[in-house]
Amino acid sequence: MAESPSGARHWAKMVLVRLRDSTNGFAAWFNRVTPKGLYPRSLLIIVTPMVILQSVLAFVFMERHYNVVTRRLSAAVSQDISAVVSLYDLLPRTNDHIALRTFASRNLSLNVAVLPPTDLPPPGPKPFFSVLDAALSREIGLRLKQPFWLDTVGRSMLIEVRVKMDDAVLRIFAPRNAAYASNSHIFLLWMVGTSLVLLAVAILFLRNQIRPIENLADAAEAFGKGRDVENFRPRGAREVRRAAIAFLEMKRRIERQIEQRTTMLAGVSHDMRTILTRFKLELAFLPEGESEALKKDVDELQGMLEAYLAFARGDPGEQAALTDMGELIEDLRLNAERDGATATASFMGPPLVEVKADQLKRCIGNLVNNAVRHARCVAIAGTRDARYLIVTVDDDGPGIPEEKREEVFRPFLRLDDARNQDAGGSGLGLSIARDIARAHGGDIQLSDSPMGGLRATVRIPV
Repeated sequence: MAESPSGARHWAKMVLVRLRDSTNGFAAWFNRVTPKGLYPRSLLIIVTPMVILQSVLAFVFMERHYNVVTRRLSAAVSQDISAVVSLYDLLPRTNDHIALRTFASRNLSLNVAVLPPTDLPPPGPKPFFSVLDAALSREIGLRLKQPFWLDTVGRSMLIEVRVKMDDAVLRIFAPRNAAYASNSHIFLLWMVGTSLVLLAVAILFLRNQIRPIENLADAAEAFGKGRDVENFRPRGAREVRRAAIAFLEMKRRIERQIEQRTTMLAGVSHDMRTILTRFKLELAFLPEGESEALKKDVDELQGMLEAYLAFARGDPGEQAALTDMGELIEDLRLNAERDGATATASFMGPPLVEVKADQLKRCIGNLVNNAVRHARCVAIAGTRDARYLIVTVDDDGPGIPEEKREEVFRPFLRLDDARNQDAGGSGLGLSIARDIARAHGGDIQLSDSPMGGLRATVRIPV
């Protein structure tokens, strides 16, 4: 019964699906076992073809060329041995066989001795992977009808062949290099030596090409953490230089934009403060009872203006430096206790971290002040490992609903429920804190606290 077209299509689809799954599985395995860095991957790209090329070359050259050479040399030696055996049959028998030994030594470079008729020694163990033993045994067997015994192992520089004649045993010594291409190790040494030299040169040049990429990555990471990028300039290949120049241009544009914003805000701050000062002077001449509410509104407006300018300015001029986070957290604990809260502080790990100390203190301080305003107990804990600096601020206050924990970071947003994080303020405390954390390359997350209130977690890469 013929298979339907739909069944054939289904079968082909199943085969393609299995082939795709196998390919994806192999790709996933290959991705796991291969190195992840650009430098080791580049080395792998260089070394793998070289090893494959050398292996193929060694196999082809050694297996083909040396086998052919060895067979031809073995054939020549076997012909000489056959000539000696034939000459022994033709020459008259003497006790010393001087003519035979002289002819073999002078013309064939063979050392011949005539031994009494005895049995040939038993066959010895065949050398492992010996091209010479197999080739010479085959060639001698093709040319001699007499029994023979062959030893290619006993003496390193000579080959011993014994041929059983009717009335004697001919013992023949032939130079090993006459039957075997013995300079194969020189070829291997040259091949391995030149490969190592070329590989060392490739590694050196490759390292010089990878270093500019690493420097670019370090500079981008430092700039992303708000640190100063020093002694960085475009180097390396044309593409790497283009990427470095693009990074420097981006860095200049960002810094120029921040500088322009800071200058504009300084002018706005001066003009607004001048007007507020004029308001205060005019209110000073009004009767005390009539101006009390206006003075309160002016003070609140001035506080909001200062908070807004601080949020927009971001204090970009501070440079990162090694800071003792244990002391910084302890200072925040003392400030919280002065504000009337019960506060605890702890820090684990190496305390010295390269951060912008004033900005980070303000970031964590805003979180602590926010907790003090709505809770009785506050716990500040810091940990530092090889990758991150983590500071948590826990309180026992009313907390913030989970659906509103991202909204509270929006500027000027003020909650209307029990937890009003900037009551009487501008609603910029959490916004400023997150802005500072992100300027360090980190972030702030809000979650439930084991104390029953809110937990604010600051995570910054170190």
